[in-house]
This record gives sequence, structure tokens and C-alpha cells, in this order.
Amino acid sequence: MSTATLRLRRVGIDTFRENVAYLHRDCPVVRAAGFQALAKVRVQANGRSILAVLNVVDDARIVDVCELGLSEEAFARIGVADGHEASIAHAEPPRSIAALHRKISGERLGRDDLHAIIGDIAQARYSKVELAAFVVATNQFELDRDEVLHLTEAMIAVGRRLDWRHEVGAGPVVDKHCIGGIPGNRTSMLVVPIVAAHGMLCPKTSSRAITSPAGTADTMDVLAEVALPFERLVAIVRETRGCLAWGGTAELSPADDILISVERPLAIDSPGQMVASILSKKIAAGSTHLVLDIPVGPSAKVRSMPEAQRLKKLFEYVAAHLGLQLDAVITDGRQPIGRGVGPVLEARDVMLVLENHPDAPSDLRQKALRLAGRVIEFDPDVRGGEGYRIARDILDSGRALERMNAIIDAQGRRTPTLVPAPLTHEVTAERDGVVTAIDNLRIARIARLAGAPQVPDAGIALLKKLGERVAAGEPLYRVHARYEADLAFARELAGSDGGYRLGDASELPRDYAGGGHGAAW
Repeated sequence: MSTATLRLRRVGIDTFRENVAYLHRDCPVVRAAGFQALAKVRVQANGRSILAVLNVVDDARIVDVCELGLSEEAFARIGVADGHEASIAHAEPPRSIAALHRKISGERLGRDDLHAIIGDIAQARYSKVELAAFVVATNQFELDRDEVLHLTEAMIAVGRRLDWRHEVGAGPVVDKHCIGGIPGNRTSMLVVPIVAAHGMLCPKTSSRAITSPAGTADTMDVLAEVALPFERLVAIVRETRGCLAWGGTAELSPADDILISVERPLAIDSPGQMVASILSKKIAAGSTHLVLDIPVGPSAKVRSMPEAQRLKKLFEYVAAHLGLQLDAVITDGRQPIGRGVGPVLEARDVMLVLENHPDAPSDLRQKALRLAGRVIEFDPDVRGGEGYRIARDILDSGRALERMNAIIDAQGRRTPTLVPAPLTHEVTAERDGVVTAIDNLRIARIARLAGAPQVPDAGIALLKKLGERVAAGEPLYRVHARYEADLAFARELAGSDGGYRLGDASELPRDYAGGGHGAAW
């Protein structure tokens, strides 16, 4: 295999978890070696090597004819100084490509196949095209339960792992997670301080939002630093018994973060990938016990009870084989939880609940207490059925707020005003009636067009929930945006379908009688 030596140049382009190399079209190496755009190349410097996708450029301001440019991601991975000499050569395809092709054809993959694929993904040997092919193939040809188990094992194996077994008084290492799809469902930010105040170890790591207007990491990022290196995360959990961190910088299941970078633009979150993503992160974080929230509703990720039961059994199968004690709770997911959708608005809801403020959203408070109670019942000293009361006492006494402030300070406090973006548009009721349905997907999409989560103070303030009576012209929700273009996009989508359905009180599902929003079924 022929190689050529060139001078490295750092090109300030964020290629988001993909190594990209740049050569000038007139570079002698391009012509001599037959390099073409989008070819896979191997770059070596100072004993280190990376695979990268080649881009050919015509502008000498990006790279000179005798330079080899590297994107920010690739430059960080190669780990040498700007101007260092490096060699470039054609790259052999990753060894796992044959297994990928078999999955694209619909074949079942074994343990070795999936470990090889995830190993190559973690080492950035896959291009975005190859990553997308894997994500689409595992969505098109649904993984069976053993494939999901092997995928989860592989994702754990390529990252670092936390081990709390030798911590003083560690006991069960607990966590709570939701599969997502319900706007405003920020119960984790309440469960963690409640459980930590009870004395249980709760190292909560979360991903950024994939298809939603905010994830737990996005919302916590409003209040505190969430990009915590491995050693600092460990120190924070030792100090406060809990954390609310983004898993990406801690190198826990790093292949998952790479896959998410492709799943996000494709809006794909297949059951097998979901199970592997969630459980690999929890086990890598050292959790031994997990409460899993599976919301069900016509516009949730899971649309029916039979589908929820199938997903629950898949989670339980994989968790049992990996030694994780799982309590999967099927909950009511037919409307957003809380009043805010978007990082700042959701953070405001969380703090109102922690402060026991009279304006705190009751559905968020009640659902968080139920889930926190289930986590607390992992404590061998707590009798079954006592968890909810203990969780409520911790919240009402202010101990949860005190613990949340300790976690925020340990992670690095920010000082937000928790005021939503200034540009607004109100979506109003077209007629008198009762709110009989709210489309979670539509609300999430409108909030994303308004700018969330990339613009933290953008989103939606919900003014009416299921079962509430409204008059014609009365506001149903308020869209907040920071930029005119974002507001225009959100207004246009809301104008075609605002996501609310109005009808008669008799059309309300029986489950909502008595206002039990967000209750576990």
C-alpha cells in the first residue's frame, strides 16, 4: 500500500463524531495515489493512526497543496501538533464491514459480529454513511433478543466502567430512566436528589436529546455543568451520593454516543437500539438496580399495552442476563408532563417542584414521587409500599432541594434566570370544548422548530392539559423563541395542526377521571 507524507493542518470544522481529512485537488498525492472524495484513508503520525473520510477541496485557504487537513474531531484523535508530518494512505475497510453487509441483507448477527461492529464504531472506523447503514438495518430488520443482548454487551465492553462495590455504604447502586417520547417528563431531576437524600448511591448519566426538545442532560445543563470527565464524575457521586451528568465525556458506552449522532438526524430510535443504549449506559455507570419508565399513549414511542409488555420483557431479558435488577413501570403517556417543554422551561418546572412552590406542576410532582418511591424500595431496609411516603417526606421537608443544590454546586453551578425566550406566539382554541387529546409528537416538533434544545430558552409553555375546559380564542399554549426565523417555522407548523383536540367531556378516556395525569398503570 503506497503512502505519502504531508504537513498536518488543523481545519476548524466540527464534523460531529466523524474523522474527516482534507486534501487540495492539486496536491500531487491526490493524483499519484488516485484519492477520490469520500474515500476512506488512513492517517498516521507519531506512532498513532486514524481512519478518516477524505474531502477534496479547491480553496488553498482551507489546505495548501502540500498540506493534509484534519477536522477538529480527527485532529483531537491523532493527538499531534499543528504542522507535524503525517502520512496518508488508502485504508482497508473495517473488518466488520462483512457483518454489516449481512445485517443489511436481513441476516441475524452473532456475538462476535456485533462485538466487531461496535469495536470499529468506537474506534471511529465507520463513516457516517456506514453508521447510518447500521442504524437503518437494525431498525428495518429488528434485532432479536439475543442480538440485543450481544449489542448491549459490546457497547459496555468498548467503554469505561464505574465500580462502586467498594464504596462505604454503597448498598444498591440505583438509577431511574425513561425511554423518552413524552415532552416535559423531567422526573429524573427530581428522583435523583430525593433518592440521594435518602442515602442511596445514584450516578445518573443521560444522553442528549435524540428526537425530543430536551433530554435530562440538556435540562440539567441549564443549571449546572454536565460534561464531566470520568474522574470528576466519580468524585461528585462520592461527595453527594448522586449526579445528573451527560454520559458522553465520561466515556461510558462511547459507541452509543456515536450511534446517537446518526439516530438524531434520522429520527430513528428502534427498540433494540433503545434497550442496548439505555442498559449499556446504566451498567457502565455501575448501576445494580434500575427503575425504568415506559410511557404508553397514542403519540408516545410505545402506542399500546401489548407493545409496552413486549418492550418490558425485552428489557427484563437483557437486564437479567447482565446482572441488573430491573423494575419496569408502564405509565400513562398520553400527554406532556409538567407545563414546560424545552430546557429552560423544564428546569423551571423542576425547581418549582423542589421548592414546594404552590405553582409547581402537580403531575410532574406526583409521577416523580411514585418513581422515586419505587427506587427507594430497592433499599433492603424499606418495606414494600413505603417508598412513596418516604419520597414525599424528603421532598416536603426540603431535603431534596438541599441535595439538588449540593449536586449543582459540585458539578459547577450556572446562574440562569429560568426566563423563557422573549419572542412568543400563542396557539388558541378554535371553539369551546374540553381538551380530549394532546399530540406529544406534534408538541415536540413545534418546540424543536422554535429552537429547543439547541436554544435552551426556546420551547413551549403549556397552558391547558387534558380534561380542562376552554373557550374559543383562549390560549392552549405559548411558543417561545429567541430568533424570528425559528418562531416563524414553529408558528407555521402550529397553524396547520396545533396538536390539541377539543371535544365533549364524555369523550375523555376514563383513565383521566379524577385528574390522575402521569400515574403509573
